[in-house]
Amino acid sequence: MMRESRPLTTVGGVRRAVRRLARRHGLPAETRARLTVSVATVARTELAKGRRVRIRVAPARQADARESDGAVSVASVALVSTGVCETSRQDLDRLPLPATADAAGAVTWLLPLAAAPHELPAAPHEPPAAPHELPTAPREAGQHTDGDAAEEELRTVLERRDALEAEHRRLKDELEETNSGVLALYVQLEERDEQLRRAHGKMLRELEDALRPAPLTVPGLELAVHYAPADADAPTGGDLYDWFRLPDGTIHITVVDALGHGVRSTGAALSVTHTVRTLALEGHQPHTIVQRASEILAGIDARLMATLLLARVNPDTGELLLANGSHPPALVVREDGTTAYLHIPGRGVGFPLPGSEDVLRTRLAPGDLLVLYTDGLTESRRDPLEGERRLAASAAQHAHRPIGEIPEAIADDMHTVILHPDDTLALTVRTSS
Repeated sequence: MMRESRPLTTVGGVRRAVRRLARRHGLPAETRARLTVSVATVARTELAKGRRVRIRVAPARQADARESDGAVSVASVALVSTGVCETSRQDLDRLPLPATADAAGAVTWLLPLAAAPHELPAAPHEPPAAPHELPTAPREAGQHTDGDAAEEELRTVLERRDALEAEHRRLKDELEETNSGVLALYVQLEERDEQLRRAHGKMLRELEDALRPAPLTVPGLELAVHYAPADADAPTGGDLYDWFRLPDGTIHITVVDALGHGVRSTGAALSVTHTVRTLALEGHQPHTIVQRASEILAGIDARLMATLLLARVNPDTGELLLANGSHPPALVVREDGTTAYLHIPGRGVGFPLPGSEDVLRTRLAPGDLLVLYTDGLTESRRDPLEGERRLAASAAQHAHRPIGEIPEAIADDMHTVILHPDDTLALTVRTSS
């Protein structure tokens, strides 16, 4: 059986009617507040148009009851206007307690209500309620007024708000604590990374030092070298050098540029330098070493390709011999500042018809500077000829500095702009004045 209030003409009257209904059916204060605000919101629009509204409560249909999350007793609370309700479906969905509207324009809220005997009669012969208002129970001592109900709803909302704020503060504190822990972990990881970087750098320097030949102290000659890999994280690359004293007292120098980068190219360059050293110590002359080294290494690694430049310097006389296998030419800076490139045709290890076509013989006068290098020094801007011009100017500018400073100073000049990163080696030999 359906119960319906008398016509209501004010929003305040709607609120009071909803609260009375909600209290009689035992709705929690928060749900009651949501229902009161929602019904009053819809009613305000209807009343503003000069219409009257009624509040109606009735048992829900069986289909609706199945959709009510399994509530045992479900009732529909409806706002019925004297006109068709025009509140949109979107606005009904946005209410504190969403509602639906039927074709006749009645707006309905589906709620689990505790059916009080005086509200929803159990027998069909129970006399109906007066048509002008919902039946009311006699007011007893201590019964809540509408103001009390509103205060209770407000208190519930405030308690809910306070609980949410407390939960927000708790979550904020937990988040700050978590952030502090994450920050501390981040700092620890940064420190660990720095330790690993230092250890890695030390390992790379030790490995690079192990690949280098021992320093040479030769009366009448000053030697220095600078090397930088294309990849700062790689221990070395395919650019290597070797120097040693031959039995006759001359100094043999090998500069190698193996194809590729990283550790694999380092292995290839080591194979070349070791092969050349063996051949040189066996007494082979520079013009035969390039070809013979290529023949030997072809049987070890058919894919190995490398350019190389061989130099032999007599520290007593300054006599210089050069042999070349596809490598950039050596540069000489005379004591008076003039420069010249020493070209020798030839093809490198792994190239077709390998070998140096000739041996260049010249003499280094006291104070002359010899610069041996790899193409990473002159091709950083992708123009080898322009690179050779800049190299000659830089070497002439720094020729009279302490020998240990010259290779790095030249590399700094050549690498102000790098368009093509590559392993770089610069080796300098200067005769004593």
